[in-house]
Amino acid sequence: MTDKPDLVVAAARGTSVGTMAEIGVIGGSGFYSFLSGAETIEIDTPYGAPSEPPLVGDLDGREVAFIPRHGADHRFPPHRVNYRANLWALRELGVRQVLGPCAVGSLKPELTPGTFVVPDQYVDRTWGRAHTVYDEAPVVHTSAADPYCPTGRATVIAAGNVVPDGTMVVINGPRFSTRAESQWHAAQGWSVVGMTGAPEAALARELALCYTSIAVVTDHDAGIETGTGVTQDEVFAAFKLSIERLRELLRTVIAQLPKPDTDCTCRQS
Repeated sequence: MTDKPDLVVAAARGTSVGTMAEIGVIGGSGFYSFLSGAETIEIDTPYGAPSEPPLVGDLDGREVAFIPRHGADHRFPPHRVNYRANLWALRELGVRQVLGPCAVGSLKPELTPGTFVVPDQYVDRTWGRAHTVYDEAPVVHTSAADPYCPTGRATVIAAGNVVPDGTMVVINGPRFSTRAESQWHAAQGWSVVGMTGAPEAALARELALCYTSIAVVTDHDAGIETGTGVTQDEVFAAFKLSIERLRELLRTVIAQLPKPDTDCTCRQS
């Protein structure tokens, strides 16, 4: 295992394995065939192993590292994902810009299944997860007022056919919301509900990584719809229908992402 360095300067230090990729994608296992000439990189972190060893390969001339958030066989429920290890591993590979597509439920009638939302805010309602890399002295407080990368968000929005803002409330899971919880979330004016957006975004900020979420609506949440409520099978089926569109969006965005900017607010966190 990598020796745990002084985490106060971890975000500024060089990588231990050399720069192998500039862009990272944390998503579903449906992206395994996304890259050409892909190589699996065995890597460990101060927090243990990532969900899977990163896959590094070429996408239209850009070097990309991919990690399936829940593991290749979807074995990690959202509250058991090793978010710290996933993001640390990407940084070790040289990644500075991360795209985090995720499945969400809609809290607004107009956000129908198949809609892509680019959130600009999130509300963290999770508990029991490791929320920081700064869990040892000295205490470090990182600004999260604007939790997503402005450059990454602008690039995704410019690619078109997305809802350009919204608030994602992140619940612990793995169960879905009760109707009362869903109605409460909607009453706050929040847009979508997911299970993996936190602490992923906050950890990326602590590691000075540019992080952009792309929320894929798979269903209307329990307080918005009628009937018996959403099921896992319905969510998986809806996400599968959106995979090809998401892949094409990511391909466009990755091609257009600028080189990492050291002046980006994410890099100065």
